[in-house]
Amino acid sequence: MSSLFSSRPERRTPRLDKAVTSLVAIAFLSFTLHAPVFAASLLPVKGGKLPVISLPVPKDSNEKNYLGLSGKGVFKIPQIKAKGVLIKIFNLYCPVCQSTASAMAELYRQIEHHPDLKGKMKLIGIAAGNSLLEIEVFKQNNHIPFPIFPDEDFKIHQALGEVRIPFFIAIRMNGDGSHEVVQTHLGGLTEAKAFLDLIVEAYGMSQQDLFLTEAASSPGESQSNGKLK
Repeated sequence: MSSLFSSRPERRTPRLDKAVTSLVAIAFLSFTLHAPVFAASLLPVKGGKLPVISLPVPKDSNEKNYLGLSGKGVFKIPQIKAKGVLIKIFNLYCPVCQSTASAMAELYRQIEHHPDLKGKMKLIGIAAGNSLLEIEVFKQNNHIPFPIFPDEDFKIHQALGEVRIPFFIAIRMNGDGSHEVVQTHLGGLTEAKAFLDLIVEAYGMSQQDLFLTEAASSPGESQSNGKLK
């Protein structure tokens, strides 16, 4: 990519190239945040399904165990061992996206400390326009405990209809291996508890259910009631 500040490419530096790339990414995603989305037919909608998205199996053993994955290579989101997956689409340099970092970390902690949600609801992030190195620095600086995957070439973002960011997608896994989008949310997130209540309700779990011990169920029991069992 040629520099926007000089017509003489021989004077570029890696630092300048990186800065230019970041500015272009921010400008592009800022436009999608405020402008109409033209690929509306591709946008994730409640009751629909996600396009086929392949992500790299995490190298970190804790993240791999969290998602219930093994081996190497790539995986698809419905392969995550969970009853529900909440996906955050964002860019590391988007100010609104950055403001959700602490709330998302708190959301993760609330789920992991809740006996009826731990192991059933998982969080992942997809960073549009960001590299794995950028993600690692971001996670360290913001103490993010859940996996974030790079979408450096915007292919996933494009497959999702170039959604405005930050954008949240909650999907429910069905017993037959399929999945369904149960909730989407555009914009910031500051109250983790309120957002968790919204997502839990979308999954079909009432507030009363959150304080009840999960009843034992046989492996073949139908999940048509929509609850995270």
